[in-house]
Amino acid sequence: MATQKKLGKKELKRPPPGKTSLASPFNPTWSPLPQEDMQFILLTLKDKLFSMGLEKKEVKIFRPWRKKKKEQESAAAAAAAAATPELVAAAAAETPEPVAQVQDSSKNGWTDVAARRQLAIGINEVTKALERNELRLVLVCKSVKPNHMTSHLIPLSATRGVPACQVPRLSQSVSEPLGLKSVLALGFRRCASRDKDIFTDTVEAIKPRVPSLNIAWLPGAAPPGGAAAVTPDDPADMEDEAPAGEKGGQKRKLESETEAVTESPSSWTLQRLIVKRVVANPAKKKKKK
Repeated sequence: MATQKKLGKKELKRPPPGKTSLASPFNPTWSPLPQEDMQFILLTLKDKLFSMGLEKKEVKIFRPWRKKKKEQESAAAAAAAAATPELVAAAAAETPEPVAQVQDSSKNGWTDVAARRQLAIGINEVTKALERNELRLVLVCKSVKPNHMTSHLIPLSATRGVPACQVPRLSQSVSEPLGLKSVLALGFRRCASRDKDIFTDTVEAIKPRVPSLNIAWLPGAAPPGGAAAVTPDDPADMEDEAPAGEKGGQKRKLESETEAVTESPSSWTLQRLIVKRVVANPAKKKKKK
């Protein structure tokens, strides 16, 4: 009878590493923005940015590659070694001295640095400013995909009392006057002195048009089971008075809770709780370049 061979370390199949996580039962969504308010917000932002002239300018300067420099230096050294000393001196006299290319700092960067500091441009910058409670208004582009890139801004804005909304075509309208490729999120910072605040009129004009955010787990939105309140006449408090009817008291308590759940209007619904197991590469196959 043949004996079974012991499997080596390479032959043993190890399970691929994965991360287990729970899907959130809440699904925060942006409040819809009417068409008239959307056009008003975009026009207000355009007029303000064009009137200020806030723009990022970059002057491109041609710089030769290092390899080309090395090749030129090696070729010049070889030619100098092969030539006579008189020719080398004449060539050195004819060739001009290399002029250093100095990049003008005034032409590069933002035209108005003080106005740029009062803005938070981009998702990362807006997120950091919201965490530090520095913003007073947040606008997010609707074309951002996937949605989870900006969904975390909803609870952040709601917990800090900052009005926020999702504006269609925000990136197309704002990126052109700012001189940027795209603007997926735009935030307006709070300023210590009102005199130095440049965007006060813009923020005050846009704020009334921004719809409110509805977050299920905040104190303002009562959950379906949270409306029941215990009163002195509640049957749950009468359990101690009836020693023989403990089961009946619990039954009355459950009935009162179910009645409160059915009577209270539910403005939001819970999703099914799902346990995810994310595996990076389950087949352990190398991806093709």
